[in-house]
Amino acid sequence: MMDNYYEENPIVLDYNTEREKLAMPEYGRNVLKMVEGLKDIQDKAKRTEQAKAVVRVMEILNPQVHLEDNWEHKLWDHLYIMAGYDLDVDSPYPVPSPEQRKTRPEIIPLKTKPIRATHYGRNIESIIDLIAGEPDGEQKTAMIRSLAMYMRQQYLIWNKDSVADETIFNDIEKLSDFRIRVPEGLTLSRISSDSTFSRPGMSIDFAPVRKPGNGQRRMFGRKGNQKR
Repeated sequence: MMDNYYEENPIVLDYNTEREKLAMPEYGRNVLKMVEGLKDIQDKAKRTEQAKAVVRVMEILNPQVHLEDNWEHKLWDHLYIMAGYDLDVDSPYPVPSPEQRKTRPEIIPLKTKPIRATHYGRNIESIIDLIAGEPDGEQKTAMIRSLAMYMRQQYLIWNKDSVADETIFNDIEKLSDFRIRVPEGLTLSRISSDSTFSRPGMSIDFAPVRKPGNGQRRMFGRKGNQKR
């Protein structure tokens, strides 16, 4: 009996893969049905009020939109996109066009000039150019000292365990094409013996875990919660 029933009334499953592709999948098909329902409202004033309600629902479903500039304008653009740009409402923003969405973003120019000293990074070259344009004086000397200390830190991360101040000063003058002359007598502060440097992306060493010896019990939690 049951077999005959299912043969006469087969179960039809509606898969999303067989449906029309969503223009804005982040809002789901229920919001799409709400947008399509707006077109069935004959009165434009009521249609506009319902469109505002749909936009508020979209805001709730996509809260990260608040992180962007003109987020409310973007929500209305999404509304028109889901409606296929065929929606007659009094929008507070200009109605977008399909051509605007097809427009490719501007190409971001990338610097193809090779880095002269990779262990210092590209930003160092920009800082050196900035310092080179400063007039001579105490302020420029202080900037050179700060730059040298930072470069020494980068040098120690990627290279040897120690480096002479003169090496850093020579690198500054070479990278600046000798536009910067390190003042005579300039010295850098010593690095304390407990200073440690780690390469980016490498984990920091943690203190070794002490294993309990004979007759000792392993203690967990903070001191106030330890059993005695």
